[in-house]
Order: sequence, then structure tokens, then C-alpha cells
Amino acid sequence: MDYGNMSGEERHRLNLEWLPRLTVDDVDGYIDGGNRRSAAVRQRLDCHLDIPYGDTLRQVLDVFPAARPGAPVFFFIHGGYWRAMDKNIYSEAVEPMIAAGAAAVLPEYELCPGVTIPDIVDQVRRALVWTFDNIADHNGDPGRIHVGGHSAGGHLTGMMMATDWSSDHGLPADLVRGAVPISGVFDIEPHRHTDLQEDIRLTAETAAANSPQHLPLRFNGPVVCAVGGGESESFRRQSRDFARKCQEHGLETEYLEMDADNHFDVTDRLADPRHPLTGAILAQMGLA
Repeated sequence: MDYGNMSGEERHRLNLEWLPRLTVDDVDGYIDGGNRRSAAVRQRLDCHLDIPYGDTLRQVLDVFPAARPGAPVFFFIHGGYWRAMDKNIYSEAVEPMIAAGAAAVLPEYELCPGVTIPDIVDQVRRALVWTFDNIADHNGDPGRIHVGGHSAGGHLTGMMMATDWSSDHGLPADLVRGAVPISGVFDIEPHRHTDLQEDIRLTAETAAANSPQHLPLRFNGPVVCAVGGGESESFRRQSRDFARKCQEHGLETEYLEMDADNHFDVTDRLADPRHPLTGAILAQMGLA
């Protein structure tokens, strides 16, 4: 598409492809339900909340310790299109992982327009460095960190896969041992032309430098790339394209297109230990 010469009708169609609030009924109901169920999970499970990893209010994370030392770690990044939401809605997504023997980390980050997408990428990297340095205190194995995320969190998962942890951070090159991007945005250029642009303020240069579809992967672990079968063609196409990129990179890659699930159904599935997506994540961590 020639984004520079879009008509008003074409821009509206682009918004319909990329902004799920325009096409999914009762989005607030999904969010409220997730928040309510996740609050109950935090009451049930041992957890350490709002641990600072950076120097601003939202640079905090929640840690759910494993029952025994040496456990794999599920590091799950929230969505919200880089401008909304927080980690609290996703506590329910890690409960099956804890029950199976993993530790879990849920990071939060500052939001656009107060920061830029490159700032957010750097904050999530900082949260992963904190996890590597500290997760052993919570029975997690820093050599078994698996990174996942939903929507913008799927994009950020891709950016963690494209990070040179050895050269840029002095950490093991295989810091990220497995990846689970869910309903991710792997080429963010289209969002320079949707209604998100008012908040995310992308330039062509920052879009190119922060689109994992077009960056070299510094990652050699297994990948589960998932998307709802009821999501827009643009979401499904980008997930297929990223899964293909991973396969061409020689990675063990599983692509899951889940029935008629919309953009918000897909993360609700993670709370179900019997769902194929949850099972694929547990298998990736060696817990199934």
C-alpha cells in the first residue's frame, strides 16, 4: 500500500485492520474480566509485586517464584499498543506456568506519548537484564528464560529476539532461550498511518529500526508464533510472515492460528492449562 497517498476511506480501512477496539465487541469487558481474574490469582499465588528495575514509576515488574530452584522462567510482556494497559491484567496468564513448575516475571513499562517506542524497547531490555541478574533468588534459572508477549508485547518479544545481548549488554548471547510472540506487530510501519500515530509519533527511521520483521535475529531458540483465527488479515499475515522468517533463520518454529479467536480471546486462553497454546508454551519450557 502507498501509505503516503491514502484517502480518508483507505485510512479508515487501515484502522479497521489494526485497531481491534473498532471491530471487537465489549473490549472493556475483556479487560475488566482479565483484571478481576488476575487480581484473584495474585491472592492465590506467592508473588512479589512492583519491584523496580528502572528509575521511573512504571519501570516495575512482578515476580512469581517457582516452587523449586532451577526452574524455567516465563517473562511475559503486556500489550496495549505501546500507549495503554499494564501488567496487572496478565497475572492469570502465568498461573498454569507456575502450577507446572516455572517462575514468571511480568514487566511494565512507560507509555507513549510520554516516551517513544525505542524507549520502551530499552526498558523491556532493562527488565530482562534485571531478570537475568535476580531470578535465581526466586528459584528461576537465568539460563532458561523464555520471553512472550501479546500485541505490542508480541512486537517487543520480537525486539528481544533481535537484541545482541553479548555485544550490547555483556550477557550470554542466548539470554533468551525461547520466544512466544502472540498477535504481534512485527512491521510497525503501518502504524505511522493509523490513528495510533498521534501517540506513538513514529518516523520512518524509528519504524524501520524497531520492526523485527526486517531486523537480523540474534536468537537461536524455539519459537511459538500465535494469532487468533478471527483477527484481521493484517494481524494474521504479519504473524505468518514472522513465523516464516524464523523458519528461514533455521529456528524450530510452531505457528498457531487459533480457531475464530479475536485479538482479546487469544490471551484469555493462556489461563487454561489444557489449551493448545498453553501446552505449546509449557512444552517449549520442558514442562509438558
